[in-house]
Amino acid sequence: MPSAGAPGPLDVLIRGKVFTAIDGMRLAAIDEIAFAAPAGSFTTLIGPSGCGKTTTLRIILGLDRDFSGHVRLPAEDGRIAAVFQEPRLLPWRTVEQNVRLALPEALTGADLDALFETLGLAAMRGRYPGELSLGLARRAALARAFAIQPALLLLDEPFVSLDEATANRLRALLMEVWSARPTTALMVTHNLREAVELSDRIVFLTERPARVRGIHDIDTPRSRRDAGWREDMIKAIDARFPGVL
Repeated sequence: MPSAGAPGPLDVLIRGKVFTAIDGMRLAAIDEIAFAAPAGSFTTLIGPSGCGKTTTLRIILGLDRDFSGHVRLPAEDGRIAAVFQEPRLLPWRTVEQNVRLALPEALTGADLDALFETLGLAAMRGRYPGELSLGLARRAALARAFAIQPALLLLDEPFVSLDEATANRLRALLMEVWSARPTTALMVTHNLREAVELSDRIVFLTERPARVRGIHDIDTPRSRRDAGWREDMIKAIDARFPGVL
């Protein structure tokens, strides 16, 4: 399968995002969030619960247009894929049918053998979601996202609630697929160790109303990010941004 690629960065500027409750109370969710995800890079958003990380993803996806600022996508006519905490597979469709339902007309009939093989789903293509563990269901969600060859990949805590061994396997699989099909990626997580393992850039957000607390770039090749290196990096980040752990 050819590489998806992405011709430009993701550029995000969100100012003054406010929600209005049923009783008329106004809740300021975001003060100002501004960052860029370089083309073909893997960027992570980290911040306290409720600080606006998922709201940011919704705005980038175009699901929430009530904000001031701008979102400039890597490619104006490029496809966006999203992977959520829940796999959101149709229970009456097989794994392969769920993946192929997302394909645009230009990719109808695409050869997905390599993708399913890489994600360990080759033997599961004819299975239904009810027959899958949560880990396998999330692999199927990743397959669906990469199958459309997106210009931008958004991930909202895709490994949350998994045991650590399963999460580690899925992180490795994500990197294997992403490295073979490079695209601009933005992930939300609470897990600093996960961010250090996967990311080229980490964007730290403050409590609500959110601002960017700081940005930490990582240029160490992933092949050299062993356990000792990760612990040293986490200590360095915690020294730079106290309390992020």
